[in-house]
Amino acid sequence: MKRLKYYILNMKPASETYEEMYEGKMLESFLDKDPIVHNHAVYWDGEIGYEMTKSNRLELSKPTVTIHIPAKQFPVEDTGTAALDSVFRAFIPYIRELNEGNGNRKRTARENGYYYIYEPNNKVLARNVVSAKMVPQKYYRILGKNTIEPIDGLRDRGLTSYSPGKNCMIQPMDGQRGIPSYLCVSIMIQVQLPEGKHKKAVQMLTHDLPEAVNRFVEEFDQKRLKEAVALYEKQEAIRAWLRETGHCAFVAEGSILPRSKGGDSPLPGAVPFAAPQGEAVEVEGLKGMVFRKGVTVITGGGYSGKSTLLDALSAGIYNHIGGDGRELVITDASAMKISAEDGRSIRHVNLSPFIKWIPGGDPKDFSTEHASGSTSQAANIMEAVGWGSRLLMIDEDKSATNFMIQDRAMKALIEKEPITPFVERVQELSVRKGVSTILVIGGSSEYLQAADRIYMMKDYRIQQVTDMAKALQAEYAGRGGEKLWQEKNAYEGSELQAEYTDWEKKRLCLTENAERNRTEVLEETAGRNSKELPGEAAGAMGRKSSRSRLKGTGRRHSSPGRSRNRRILQIQTRWTPIF
Repeated sequence: MKRLKYYILNMKPASETYEEMYEGKMLESFLDKDPIVHNHAVYWDGEIGYEMTKSNRLELSKPTVTIHIPAKQFPVEDTGTAALDSVFRAFIPYIRELNEGNGNRKRTARENGYYYIYEPNNKVLARNVVSAKMVPQKYYRILGKNTIEPIDGLRDRGLTSYSPGKNCMIQPMDGQRGIPSYLCVSIMIQVQLPEGKHKKAVQMLTHDLPEAVNRFVEEFDQKRLKEAVALYEKQEAIRAWLRETGHCAFVAEGSILPRSKGGDSPLPGAVPFAAPQGEAVEVEGLKGMVFRKGVTVITGGGYSGKSTLLDALSAGIYNHIGGDGRELVITDASAMKISAEDGRSIRHVNLSPFIKWIPGGDPKDFSTEHASGSTSQAANIMEAVGWGSRLLMIDEDKSATNFMIQDRAMKALIEKEPITPFVERVQELSVRKGVSTILVIGGSSEYLQAADRIYMMKDYRIQQVTDMAKALQAEYAGRGGEKLWQEKNAYEGSELQAEYTDWEKKRLCLTENAERNRTEVLEETAGRNSKELPGEAAGAMGRKSSRSRLKGTGRRHSSPGRSRNRRILQIQTRWTPIF
């Protein structure tokens, strides 16, 4: 860190390039020959290295600092995805604390200086901001300023004392001729250095940041790390069980699926998930509900939680941290959520299973810059199947209606229809291609007969209603809508019908008055025009004389026809019924 301090304090007062810091130029001096130049932009605080790189060639005062912490200092034995994610999340509060105590909040980051660190969501992912790699340790001792002397492993073998943060020497390992390389956890942040304040930049990089890193290492919570790794292993075990048994998803009982408003945290006071009666299974010591292969329909009234369940299932392709509420919602990693994307571009996609013909295009090799809703949804499904997805998740609210369904009346009415609705292909996808589908449906019964299983969401709780739903759908379809007519007859004579009848009478009265007024205006205008302008010649002379009278007055000429149309339009607007 002494070398870094030297570089920054020897910059020109108005300079903001920090070129010396990025180059890390060091001189190895000799008595009998010219110095050798070393470029090494890693600065050491004991065994912890701070590597400086340019974030952007246009913002040289905002370096990317990669902090290399030897894993043995935690100690961290497992450097897998879950362990690195836990270490990174544990480091974030120390950076927040640095920013809270960093000077005047009224000043901008460029004036005051600021530490930037990536704030992850609740998903456990491999991220480039934290990694595990072998990092060579310091290979030199500083003789003064930027003059160094390389360490000879054999010559320095007798060094016995070492104090991290104080002694800049690295003790070679027994039997090793060179400088050791340690497995390090490397954390990447950005630091906005204050403009024109080189002393404060030195304090931020060589004092405040190393002090926060040393406290982080000393206070590291091993128990929290072990819990994160254990949860990740359980999640991966459930995924393996899903693959082995051929299931699509698992939702543990007690999971909190709804999200808080505007955030990714669980909604306080939400109803915990419970498996339907008689369908609870135990997986890896956890009790919950499984979604089997095939076609599954989730239905229910508005605001009953059906879309929330589908959102949780779609998020289940990722592992989540403990406390997310959905950490034990596990879905087939190949699953994709499908929706209509009106306006998306399509490149060489075979849409023929859903689109028979397209004007000016080939459905077997279709391309466009601006797809319609139905075409885009068909393309999304074909692309998902082509990429190997084994589970599609579709919400009725986010789909193109004409792509999803077409009832018997519309089929009879529309003779020339190029679109094959998804309801006619969903079972074929499952049987022939092995692609399962979970659908959220609340407005159409078309999918009830195509479904293998049907679940109902009621008061945020799920129940299995397959037999009842199929029987109802078959009864309505088989009796030609007789029940609808029965409901209509029950409606007639009720108070609701009387109220509707009164409203309908008022609407018809308003419509008749409007039509009568239109007729009177048209007749009056036509009679007046026939007297004033009999014939085409008179009309031409009238328009000419009108232009002559208006010439030089500065007023705009308006023909009688335009005035008449304007009056009629005003009356039409005034009397057009609202409904």
